[in-house]
Amino acid sequence: MSIALQDYESCPVTAVLRRIGDKWSPAVIRLLAERGYGFNELDRAIEGISRRVLTRTLRALEEDGFVRRTPLGGRVEYALTERGRSLREQLYALGRWAAVTADRMH
Repeated sequence: MSIALQDYESCPVTAVLRRIGDKWSPAVIRLLAERGYGFNELDRAIEGISRRVLTRTLRALEEDGFVRRTPLGGRVEYALTERGRSLREQLYALGRWAAVTADRMH
């Protein structure tokens, strides 16, 4: 069996793993699962992320329909969309699976 590059590139799982497989998207999704956050709140809550990378991550998650950006007067609030909440459920399940099987990974 072989997998053509075109099939790999067009696979929906590949697209989702690219989005959530980066360094910061899972952290942003995890925080936004709790409640909506302002940009500065997210910046303070995620240790080690630069403002530039946070901006890029939020924009990408918004473009993919996982995060909603809402202007509120002089600030902006970010929250998970319904699609983002359903992704969070899957990430939670994956996290549980990883915790159980982590000792078998190299």
